Amino acid sequence: MQNKPQGIKADRNKNLLTITWQDDHVSTYPFSLIRMACPCVECRGGHERMSDTPDPEVFGLPIEESERTRIENIVPVGSYAFSIHWEDGHSAGIYNWDYLRLLCSCERCRS
Repeated sequence: MQNKPQGIKADRNKNLLTITWQDDHVSTYPFSLIRMACPCVECRGGHERMSDTPDPEVFGLPIEESERTRIENIVPVGSYAFSIHWEDGHSAGIYNWDYLRLLCSCERCRS
């Protein structure tokens, strides 16, 4: 991996996660998008649906505001990822830096 975050901020008032990358790109993620793109086997629908890339369908899902999409805590996983503990108790997803960068929904990253 060549691009790591140099800053991560979770704004619980706006329900946005902002990551500033080493290449100075800034990605802003609605909490809802991150939850809908959870990379764990349960959320992906089984081992046969596992992938290193987000499901493209998550970009078209409506923004949801519920305990499913409210972040309780973000926990580092080594130097390559973090896990999110959601208010509904879910915490199985490990979001690595490459996956998160692919999840950026800005025009530059989506093209």
